[in-house]
Amino acid sequence: MSDRRNGVPTTVTSIPLVDPHAPKPDPSIGDLVKDATAQVSTLVRAEVELAKAEITRDVKKGLTGSVFFIAALVVLFYSTFFFFFFLAELLDSWLWRWAAFLIVFGIMVVVTVVLALFGYLKVRRIRGPQKTIETVKEIPDALTPGPDKRAIATTDGKQAPTADPSGW
Repeated sequence: MSDRRNGVPTTVTSIPLVDPHAPKPDPSIGDLVKDATAQVSTLVRAEVELAKAEITRDVKKGLTGSVFFIAALVVLFYSTFFFFFFLAELLDSWLWRWAAFLIVFGIMVVVTVVLALFGYLKVRRIRGPQKTIETVKEIPDALTPGPDKRAIATTDGKQAPTADPSGW
């Protein structure tokens, strides 16, 4: 071991004539399975990331829509006591007391329904992870080898006859 210093050889005995990182011209089945497994793993991770991004976007839309529901509750529980009590007392000057309070209660319900409708319209626009669903549907086609794919359907909806690969 006199030709090594700190584990590194002091001389180079040979220079490689081929790129050690180049793909093998005839990969073994094990190499193909390893590559396919790595590609499927990458595909699954990419699909999960896409789903996360779409769901995060939809959750943000849902939270924005829920602000209207919160506003409806604030109007219902806080403002109603002060403003609507005043309105009921004002109507009491012209109507029976019970009718004045019933009219005010109706106004409170209408305001609540309008704010809840705005919240519903915001939340209704949530569509879910559409791109993820589309790309997941494409996975079986991507995993099917080229020559073994099913026959392409003709314009009349029937399966096209499969061609003999030998050419006969």
